[in-house]
Amino acid sequence: MRRCLIVLYNITPTWRFSLPAIPPPHTHTVNYPAFCCAQESGGHRSFLRGVPHAKGECGWKSLWNTRMGRVRGAVLAFSGTIVLLLLMVQYIPSATCGKPYEYINLPKAHLPMYFKRFPALEKQCAEDETCPYRTVIASQSYQNRKEGCWGYEEGCTERNRYANHSCPGSHIGYVKSKQAQLDTFYSQADFGFVRDQMRETRIMCEPQFPHDSSLECSKYLRFCRGRNLMLNFTDLVHRTEPLRYKMDVLGPGQIGGHCRLHGERLRDELQHISPLQSWGPELRFFERLERPPIETGVCDVVIERPAFIMKIDAAINMYHHFCDFLNLYASLHVNLSHAGGFDTDTQVLVWESFTYASPFADTFKVFSKHPIADLKTYAGKVVCFKNVVLPLLPRMIFGLYYNTPIIYGCENSGLFHAFSEHVLHRLKVRMTTRPDERVRITFLSRQTRYRRVLNEDELMGRIAKNPNYAVQRVSYGHDLPFVEQLRITRNTDIFIGMHGAGLTHLLFLPKWATLFELYHCEDPNCYRDLARLRGVHYLTWERDHLVYPEGEGKHPERDERHAKFTNYAFDVGEFERLVAKAAAYVQGHAEFQKFLTTNANRAVKRKDEL
Repeated sequence: MRRCLIVLYNITPTWRFSLPAIPPPHTHTVNYPAFCCAQESGGHRSFLRGVPHAKGECGWKSLWNTRMGRVRGAVLAFSGTIVLLLLMVQYIPSATCGKPYEYINLPKAHLPMYFKRFPALEKQCAEDETCPYRTVIASQSYQNRKEGCWGYEEGCTERNRYANHSCPGSHIGYVKSKQAQLDTFYSQADFGFVRDQMRETRIMCEPQFPHDSSLECSKYLRFCRGRNLMLNFTDLVHRTEPLRYKMDVLGPGQIGGHCRLHGERLRDELQHISPLQSWGPELRFFERLERPPIETGVCDVVIERPAFIMKIDAAINMYHHFCDFLNLYASLHVNLSHAGGFDTDTQVLVWESFTYASPFADTFKVFSKHPIADLKTYAGKVVCFKNVVLPLLPRMIFGLYYNTPIIYGCENSGLFHAFSEHVLHRLKVRMTTRPDERVRITFLSRQTRYRRVLNEDELMGRIAKNPNYAVQRVSYGHDLPFVEQLRITRNTDIFIGMHGAGLTHLLFLPKWATLFELYHCEDPNCYRDLARLRGVHYLTWERDHLVYPEGEGKHPERDERHAKFTNYAFDVGEFERLVAKAAAYVQGHAEFQKFLTTNANRAVKRKDEL
């Protein structure tokens, strides 16, 4: 039997013609319907309350109708066909009719914020026996967080935010008050950053009719989204050099749409022209097309599903590549105006000609279930995108997290915590039940030329004698799949390693964990700041006279002293002392104690079941 599902979304559209977006203040709110229709057995049509769809056997048409800034939807039915007359086409999640809610796929703790955003969908799910989130919605823990919000929504109070950061350090000498310190951190490194991108977004190319092209961007063109846009890659077949970090992939007239271009407004934002800082290198060539590109057949390829075009940092380096993933996650929130905002039926196009390959490639499965495309995929073709997002970039000035100027004294970004939980949930990485209450210590061993620990065996042997520790040594190399690495990290209480990209795993540690950067190699802020952002405890070597470099260390290219280009030995007693200090923090953490209690109860239950 086939079903036809209907749901009402509660969406606040922008006052201007644009892609569906979170609105500025003082805009109108409208409920509009979306339909999933399919033949029932026997050839009769049925309309049941449910979840919207867009592909497979489900069809929909939607337009928004507006006049003088007031928006309203009209539904006309004739000859068995449903036509929605709205001003704009709205993307609808593409889950199959058999699994109408699978596009949500969020951690349990994120569901109150998600359904708060789409209350009609929450009501629908609560009444639908087939909804997998029905039990969660009915639970007391969910009801206690029912008013929760991410933090960027209009009317979201500090009390109801997904997570509240803290600023235990002094504000004196930095800002005028403690509240100013809290607000600064929220704007720099939390969902306040998402909020500011939304508030800054302006229309750059304005549609003149429902299916027209459009483009809107935040300040300095750091985040953009468009509809029915054309990108001309025909010249790329003549490019012989590899394309990466290039600012001349497109030229005049090779990107555009049929819409009213606000040229001066666009040019005013061309201040951050750099490969990984903005979309200025590409959008400076944006032109108004004389005719709609898709309808007039100028496209060799039309990308039907929502697309993300990504200019990525170093894909082989976890620290840099996760700048890409974090900013992509933040961009999902900037773009979260429909229930399918977290759907994985999307297309990712990497803005380079190299075939994408990375030890961390599984992370893209969090965002898309389709193969990753690159510029070679479309070289020589004119490509049109029905819906495209140009996400936040990894090296933006005052961006996330490579260039984040974190104010002193603050920690625990809700955005970073939500990103961590989202990735772990989508990759099915869980915290396992423990056989005992020992502190789990993971030592990350480097197999590289530099920054190896010369007396690693001696250090491991010393702490392994402690009956309160469960010690393991790992090497996160290519032979250990990334998801397996995450499982180890997620179940670690103290994560120890030399300065290096592998310490980026701190993003996925439990909230009670300690990152012990054995030696920061004279770069003290990098992982300390990342630990602050994630909200985990940070520890590093405290007595320089008890660390013993193998040699002075010379930069291989600049022939100058550099602490990162040598190997080190460490005093065993001092190492043992610092591990004990980290263990004391873990054991005294309220969340760790709560976890041990829950873990013990699970173990007893499992024993009883046996």
